[in-house]
Amino acid sequence: MPQKIKASIAYGIGKGFAQPEEIIIDDPIGAEVLVDVQASGLCHSDLHLVEDDDKFFPFPAVIGHEISGIVEAVGPEVSGIKVGDHVVASLEQVCGHCANCLKGQPQSCTQQQECVRGAGEKPRLSFPDGRPITQAFGTGGFAEKALIHENQLAVVNNQVKWDEAACIGCATITGAGAAINTAHVRPGDTVAVIGTGGIGLNIISGARICGAKRIIAIDLLDNKLEFARKFGATDVINSKNEDPVAKVRELTDGGVDQAFEAIGLPVTMKQAWDMLGVGGTAYPIGLTKPDATVSLEINPADLLVHQRGFKGVWMGSTNIKHDIPMYADFAVDGRLNMHDIVSQHIKLSQIDEAYKQLVNGEVIRSVITEFD
Repeated sequence: MPQKIKASIAYGIGKGFAQPEEIIIDDPIGAEVLVDVQASGLCHSDLHLVEDDDKFFPFPAVIGHEISGIVEAVGPEVSGIKVGDHVVASLEQVCGHCANCLKGQPQSCTQQQECVRGAGEKPRLSFPDGRPITQAFGTGGFAEKALIHENQLAVVNNQVKWDEAACIGCATITGAGAAINTAHVRPGDTVAVIGTGGIGLNIISGARICGAKRIIAIDLLDNKLEFARKFGATDVINSKNEDPVAKVRELTDGGVDQAFEAIGLPVTMKQAWDMLGVGGTAYPIGLTKPDATVSLEINPADLLVHQRGFKGVWMGSTNIKHDIPMYADFAVDGRLNMHDIVSQHIKLSQIDEAYKQLVNGEVIRSVITEFD
């Protein structure tokens, strides 16, 4: 039977996140899973979506995609997930049978619509009067409960903390996944990471796990740079005080093997390209503003000789059914530093305030743990 739950709704661009209100969540059908949300992380991408970009989904919407929780109920077609399981959600929507899924690239699934309800079906979320509410990316984590397709959920061990598990669902799979899955960082490689927020710190962790010899963190805030050392940064550069490209080239005797851009700015994407060594690749990860463009001046002959590349990254090239449980295990045994990712626990009513703190560089990740 449909339930009443509390949720924070985004009503449009520039309107922020409303105070919690009562909405209706439907029963699971098909391959859907009803999750009792225990923790929901505040990813910067969700702020971007309510401030700058209305192309992804219609408003009003319940946003939030870093979710951990307990399975409360399952639809009749669900297999591999049962009531009582601890799960982590991802905004990566996977059909499991398209050409890209079958060749091991689920992040590039071409049939993502199979993870949400169709236009003729009853909405998963609605106002008490029946008006539909968009469930952003099929997750809708800024709420007490979430109704999610089983392909967007991974079962994890029961020891990982709820707040850390939630962050694994985006910050970790995107950041660590970029280093491990996309770039295939190798032992002895040199790595630069531009931006040391939640994604950047996880890139550093991933590069450390892979055995990178030198990991250079680049940011504008000294406190964040020193914090990056906890995750494995061997060197730090404050780009407000010195040219990061020149400094990286000096530290690495010519440039890095991999440069990751975790901010979403054209200027830093170009910096990532310019700090590459021979055979290096730049990986832009940060979500840009809708009208942003990046221009690279490339001499074709120089490109061939220096064998440099520029490759976009989506969700860390992640297979969530394999990678999320692995990262949860790493968090428990200490190989992955998730404890320091979580800056504070907040209430569902404090989303706007916590995002202001994030923008000001005061926190890395705020996690909702109180929903009433």
